[in-house]
Amino acid sequence: MYLMTTPYGSAPLPVWERPEPQPRAAPVPLSRAKIADTAIRIADEHGLDGLSVRKIAKELGVGPMRLYDYVINRSELLDLMVDAVYARIAEADQHSGWRATVLAIVHRTREAALDHEWFADLLGGRPHLGPHALAVGESTAAALSQAPGVRGIDDLQRALGALNGFIVGALRREITERRTARLTGTDVSAWQATHGPYLTRMLETGRYPTVARLVIEGAHLSAEETFRHNLSTILDGITRASQA
Repeated sequence: MYLMTTPYGSAPLPVWERPEPQPRAAPVPLSRAKIADTAIRIADEHGLDGLSVRKIAKELGVGPMRLYDYVINRSELLDLMVDAVYARIAEADQHSGWRATVLAIVHRTREAALDHEWFADLLGGRPHLGPHALAVGESTAAALSQAPGVRGIDDLQRALGALNGFIVGALRREITERRTARLTGTDVSAWQATHGPYLTRMLETGRYPTVARLVIEGAHLSAEETFRHNLSTILDGITRASQA
């Protein structure tokens, strides 16, 4: 066991700093990357609730206990899975302008979350500290630091907080709708058609004039269009912060 000393006592070294176990004479070679890839495939199909060490081991053709040579617990397994997704996000095209760079990273994040819906479930908690997650964080922070409205570290923290809050909320909302559509067999258009007559009656009472304007006059955008539009609003706000 590789341990480090902390103010709270000894603790295992992070999985990123522990060497891979020595290869052993076994019919199935293992690595943390192979375990993470297998776990991702299972989670893509069954969600995080359907993910277990036993299922991963069965898929790999090894005994469950062998996996614990590579990861101490489920939390470390999720860390590996998340960082594998961040590796894909880190491949976002680099641009000369701060805004184009942020747009590329955020849209790459959305694409990854739509391909791996469980990823959105793991956003918004404690920071992800894997090497690829840190690389994405560095690229994002470095780009935002060049925005006209970011004049110092306090501005940068606020800009990152606003951007990350948008990403987490927008992705979770979009994925929740996708899951609801699969579960109920009713997509958002069918849901709107079903509830439209009721909403019309309520709006005709005149008690909700602002909501009525939004429903009648507002643009009806796709999920992707909504994401792009709202992301632009966030970045516009960061740009104009210098004028406040």
